[in-house]
Amino acid sequence: MTVVSWRSLGRNLSCASIRLVLCFVLVPVPSAMAGTIVRISTGIGDYSIELLDDEAPITVQNFLNYVNRNDYNGTYIHRAVDNFVVQGGGYRFRPFEGPIDVPSDDPIQNEFNVSNTRGTVAMAKVDGDPNSATNQWFVNLVDNSASLDDSNGGFTVFGVVLGDGMITVDAIDALPFASLGVKASEAPYITPVYNDPKDFLYINAEVMQRFSAAPHVLESATGLLITSVSIDSGADLISMNFNAVSSSPNVVIRANAESVIPRKESFDGIAEYSTIDGRLRIPALEVNLNGAVSIVNNVVFVLTDQATGSFTLESFDQ
Repeated sequence: MTVVSWRSLGRNLSCASIRLVLCFVLVPVPSAMAGTIVRISTGIGDYSIELLDDEAPITVQNFLNYVNRNDYNGTYIHRAVDNFVVQGGGYRFRPFEGPIDVPSDDPIQNEFNVSNTRGTVAMAKVDGDPNSATNQWFVNLVDNSASLDDSNGGFTVFGVVLGDGMITVDAIDALPFASLGVKASEAPYITPVYNDPKDFLYINAEVMQRFSAAPHVLESATGLLITSVSIDSGADLISMNFNAVSSSPNVVIRANAESVIPRKESFDGIAEYSTIDGRLRIPALEVNLNGAVSIVNNVVFVLTDQATGSFTLESFDQ
């Protein structure tokens, strides 16, 4: 039996197919939101942000530049301050090197138009320089309008947490944290006791066609599959995403190694991966075909190319 950790799975596993989706039975779902949707996957659960495309277009495009380059995938939350903010986007941890900076684009023009109330998402910036925001962003845990709207030119709000997403953000704030300098000033961790930065709360950020709180989602336009996986009955727990790379003659998805992050706990309906038979089993997969959404049960992918992390669709229940 081969033992696979979340890191080795990422190394080894290193648009949803129209053919697949047309087999599914459609079910009614809420319509898509007006603004661009970005889903933030974390080690304790996911939440989604609706971007304020009209109110802060420069800031939204700046944020999306980082998201679309996968710059935020595998980064960690480095600052969670009670009754204030949860902040990330600036750093990732690299073994044998330690915390390193996420490369940043040029600073952007401040676009303060929306108040920093609870559940809004804003850009961090340098004290005394309103036009200094680059890659770091935060979620307001409380109504911070009194302290942030009139400070440093006003902190630009460019998004709003959707649905019940603040439950996850509040849970991040409730985690214990380590204070290790500017790159981890109040960094939450998911283990019972902090050992090293591998215990930090890591995240992924992906653009979505629509808002969904489902734990396993596949979208046709981009081929993106977001999931959380229990390896060998809980030996390791991870969140990660895949991309479809082929639909003819078979549906093939490929793991995005940089998206593999550790989860704190399992949950009912988590996907299962077995190193014994090389199969990824997803109990209920939400599939979005350009707004028409179906729930497909007992989806099974089998590992067919370990070197590239490619899986081929084997079966599902109609």
